[in-house]
Amino acid sequence: DGIVNGVRTVLDALTVALNGSPWPVVMLVIVVTAWRAAGPRVAIFTAASLAYIALLGYWSVAMETVALVGAAVILCVVFGIPLGIWFGKSRRAYNIAEPVLDLMQTLPAFVYLIPIIAFFGTGNPPGILATIIFGMPPVIRLTALGMRGVPGSIKEAAVAFGASRWQLLKDVEIPLALPSIMTGVNQTILMCLSMVVIISLIGGGGLGKEILEALQYAAKGPGLLGGFAILFVAMVLDRIIQGAFRREDEKT
Repeated sequence: DGIVNGVRTVLDALTVALNGSPWPVVMLVIVVTAWRAAGPRVAIFTAASLAYIALLGYWSVAMETVALVGAAVILCVVFGIPLGIWFGKSRRAYNIAEPVLDLMQTLPAFVYLIPIIAFFGTGNPPGILATIIFGMPPVIRLTALGMRGVPGSIKEAAVAFGASRWQLLKDVEIPLALPSIMTGVNQTILMCLSMVVIISLIGGGGLGKEILEALQYAAKGPGLLGGFAILFVAMVLDRIIQGAFRREDEKT
């Protein structure tokens, strides 16, 4: 119950932020964010995509989808990056965890939905837990890869100048590993989004539920429109994040 309640708290906060405000305000905030992060072309594409979602009546369920994905990604990042840092520093720990990460990514989603239902029931929070299982490995792997890729000579120079272990991690290792870490975060976002339709099978809401209902009733039109809505949500998130990465690289 504690795990489910914790997940529900994160989800409710995001849902209130996205669906509790007028949709034009939320849309404006997202478009401005896209402009600042990735430039005018991405902002125009974002505005067109969000207009499509709003005009076809998918705004509320689309924001519920973003809240579901956002809650899963936040929890993946909060737990995944520290684990990745640990595995990057300890080869033995990574060797022990690697088979588990392989299992998390290769096990069919329908298989681990069964224990999720058995232990946590149905609804959005259990769906988020299933999404975390599938979406966390990339951020762990790429964080560990980035940490192992920091040149030893740079770390030795930092230690020679008197850097403590915390300063070495905070000021040297994490900044140099950041491109790899952010690539892992981007992959985690897209993998979490790919679970939207699957978690609707155990009571998850959002656009996945709309598509599941369209499949059940063989409603080709609504299913296709809902599929395009998920596609646009994924593309908007990906373009904003990739644009932000490029701008950050240009600064450095």
